[in-house]
Amino acid sequence: MKNIFIVVFALFCFSAKAQQAATAEIKFPVADPSPADIIYFPLNAPKAKAGELIKPVIKIIYSRPQKKGRDIFGVLEQYGNVWRFGANESTEVRFFKKVKIGGKKIKAGTYSLFAIPNKDTWTIIVNSETDKWGAFTYNQSKDIVRVNVPVKTLTKPIEYFSLTFTTLNEGANLVIGWDKTQVELPINF
Repeated sequence: MKNIFIVVFALFCFSAKAQQAATAEIKFPVADPSPADIIYFPLNAPKAKAGELIKPVIKIIYSRPQKKGRDIFGVLEQYGNVWRFGANESTEVRFFKKVKIGGKKIKAGTYSLFAIPNKDTWTIIVNSETDKWGAFTYNQSKDIVRVNVPVKTLTKPIEYFSLTFTTLNEGANLVIGWDKTQVELPINF
């Protein structure tokens, strides 16, 4: 009996020590100041209930930097330079079916989004390379399409870089807003 007690006690102590060692070594990263977000078209696609025929056409995964009192376009993000279209990893867009952007047919698949902001127009870029950090290794030869879109100046600034969709007769507009800037990219399907 005494031996059983010693064995059980030893196993308990060993187990507790091993558990402490395992949890003490793990260091989780702090929360990112530019949180990741996901947007779908149709907007309610991920919330579809069983039996509803709502299927996603587009899914965008992006990080949302904040204004934090800074001037964004033309200052933080210089005019005429390729920008990662958000923060952190390059923004990723998935088309669940064939789409048309700027008159160019794009097959279903996953791509990255970049932009070249300017005062009056932006160039929106769909690129075939994914899983890159920022625009540091952006490769123009991998561009699928580039589309120039006009800039709309907002009266009230938007704190977080934001994306949403509005419905078009034959597709959707990707609406991009941050600071006092808004642009729209028509996507047909």
